[in-house]
Amino acid sequence: MSLMLQEIAEQPLVLERTVSAERAKIDRLGKFLKGREIDLIVLVARGSSDNASLFGRYLLEVTTGIPVSLSAPSVFTLYGAKLDFSRALVIGVSQSGEGSDINLVLESAKASGAFTLGITNEAGSTMAKIADETLLIHAGREKSVAATKTYTGQMLHFYLLASILGDRKLDYERIPAYTEEALSLKSQVETLVERYVFMENCVVVGRGMNYGNSYELALKLMETCYVVAERFSSADFFHGPLAIVERRFPVIMFAPGGVTKRSSLDLLDNLRELHADCLAITNDPDIAALSPKSLQLSPAIDEFLTPIPFIVPAQLFAAYLSTAKGLDPDAPRSLKKVTKTI
Repeated sequence: MSLMLQEIAEQPLVLERTVSAERAKIDRLGKFLKGREIDLIVLVARGSSDNASLFGRYLLEVTTGIPVSLSAPSVFTLYGAKLDFSRALVIGVSQSGEGSDINLVLESAKASGAFTLGITNEAGSTMAKIADETLLIHAGREKSVAATKTYTGQMLHFYLLASILGDRKLDYERIPAYTEEALSLKSQVETLVERYVFMENCVVVGRGMNYGNSYELALKLMETCYVVAERFSSADFFHGPLAIVERRFPVIMFAPGGVTKRSSLDLLDNLRELHADCLAITNDPDIAALSPKSLQLSPAIDEFLTPIPFIVPAQLFAAYLSTAKGLDPDAPRSLKKVTKTI
């Protein structure tokens, strides 16, 4: 078994451990932040951490009403811009805590008056030393180059932050159990990937809370399977990219029930007419019935809680497909675990 598969399987325990270990800190942080005037939240990340932050943007904006921006680190590191962060909460997200450009943005934001927060798996990292407060992912060492358990750990922290900054009740304590349920799809995914062994190109689609997951699965397919994977919102896909779809072209969809359901059904109708090879990761019976292939989770999972359990079968898909292609998912060519850019 690959390290990637082992670390995928560890996720329910990692999520439980993180909630238990960080709950008291989150409560203290909530009391402190409610005493500050925060007009803007800025998220700073690269790679899988950036994909987790894309999810965080949706969740925090919807639950708090505070505008959330995804920072472009090059604005600071290459162009030397000086921005006013005096009424901002700036959150650096990095599994290693050693991303040079991410840490430079945190330092700049802190100097301009922001309260800075780090989300990382490494308590002794540079990020943890820079940030005013650090939220830890209690994942243990992640050995596979492809991030899995640290990605979902970062997503979990956005739920914790939303619970203290917003008014919406989020039953995030249910997520570890839903994640365990998602792991039960393992044998189904392993069989399914045999149909995709010769896949060289595909599109991954998501919207709303699962938009970040479309980026993350595309990244996993590129780095572990060497598949050219484009990613789109199901809404954006109608604005031009639909033209690339032809008979048997692979399209993978994150398609929960909830407010994005209508968009998913409309896209599936179009893709069926084009005879595309569709695979839906869903918890909605109507979407599953319309998609030629599907990986189904419980309809009881609220749309807001689907992103973490939905990424699990996608992670399994990438790991099994990599092995089926004769590749090593733990050691993608040209890549290393910690990437430092300026």
